Amino acid sequence: MSDWLFDLGNSRFKFAPLHGDRAGDVQAWAHGAEAMAGQPDHALPEGGTAYVASVAAPSLTSAMLQQLQARFTRVEVVRTSAQCAGVRIAYARPEKFGVDRFLALLAAAPAHRPVLVVGVGTALTIDLLDADGQHHGGRIAASPTTMREALHARAVQLPPQGGEYVEFANDTDDALASGCDGAAVALIERSAAQARQQLGTSPALLVHGGGAPALLPLLPGADYHPSLVLDGLARWAVHQPAAAR
Repeated sequence: MSDWLFDLGNSRFKFAPLHGDRAGDVQAWAHGAEAMAGQPDHALPEGGTAYVASVAAPSLTSAMLQQLQARFTRVEVVRTSAQCAGVRIAYARPEKFGVDRFLALLAAAPAHRPVLVVGVGTALTIDLLDADGQHHGGRIAASPTTMREALHARAVQLPPQGGEYVEFANDTDDALASGCDGAAVALIERSAAQARQQLGTSPALLVHGGGAPALLPLLPGADYHPSLVLDGLARWAVHQPAAAR
């Protein structure tokens, strides 16, 4: 029976078969994890072991686990640990470090190079990993999408989407896109500069998440890896017995 990987995020539910220590072809439910209950039973795979990561609300996570437990022989839920697969987390309380960030670092580690891992989803997350697998901490901020939504919630005349990035916009839609995307890029660039100062070398920039494609034109040299969390989950699955000890 085949094993599968499941990633329940704040806005999307993704899953893929486990192929060695990587994720296979990724499927995603475009309307967000909230639509899970409305999906037909045959939309979910079944098999041996389901490896699960979730940052969603407990009620939604519980509903997903119930469905998977009915379709798989075994369900394993990943938890952040102080170290796994050569990665050592900087947090004094690793359980406070988001599992999606943890898995992204696991996926980035095999390159054995310093890397700045940037996730662009509901939040903008930035984490620094050195070539030896030591995590040096990171940042969490609102993503451009969340910035736009927050502005619209406080000032309804400001549209929650639309516009294009320009350095000095001459209309409101472009000004919003330029300001929110530019704020994210500025934080990433500052983090890269501080990482270079701390490590004495420039880290590679690895970007993932649903909001990443919009920022890529503003981040020359960035490597886009849309399945980073699922690939990290695959590495966790391979190393899971050691992590459990």
